[in-house]
Amino acid sequence: MLCAPPTPTLPELLLRPWRDDDATALIAAYRDPVLRRWTRAPVTTIAEARRFLTAARRDWDDGHRFSFAVLEPSPTGETLVAQVILKNVTEGGEDAEVGYWTAAPARGRGVAPRALTAVTEWAFARLAGLRRLDLMHQIDNPASCRVAEKAGYPFQEVLPARPPFPRDGHRHARWAEPAQECPSRSGR
Repeated sequence: MLCAPPTPTLPELLLRPWRDDDATALIAAYRDPVLRRWTRAPVTTIAEARRFLTAARRDWDDGHRFSFAVLEPSPTGETLVAQVILKNVTEGGEDAEVGYWTAAPARGRGVAPRALTAVTEWAFARLAGLRRLDLMHQIDNPASCRVAEKAGYPFQEVLPARPPFPRDGHRHARWAEPAQECPSRSGR
């Protein structure tokens, strides 16, 4: 399990792989028309939720795609507030991609940048050889530009539209921090 530390105004976020008991919360998040607008495969039924959760577990086992449920502590336990995904991971590969969505009640509170930063740091620490992570979104989604910038992903370029994306897009990228070398000691 990963954590995004608390801020003066927000609690700690917990990030973990999806579980079967997340189905109801997943369906509730996808009831939001804004979320459905930006996703290609909305989850609207229990059968779709089960397929989503089964695929998420299989992807973790395969090691090529890591989907994190992002949870916020609540009086009744934990509340699903977002998802962050690390995808297109290849063994020894130098680049991969991140994506995310935020549940409607959590938008505008800094959840997405904090969760994205936690997964980014996890990926760079865990995946040998990973040098760059890309974050891509459609050009007409300025909120994703703000999240990318806050999470340390500066704008790189405009990408032309191509299926399944009907509009041009932005590519943002973040690079692994170079390893710090120890200063050499004199006389050695």
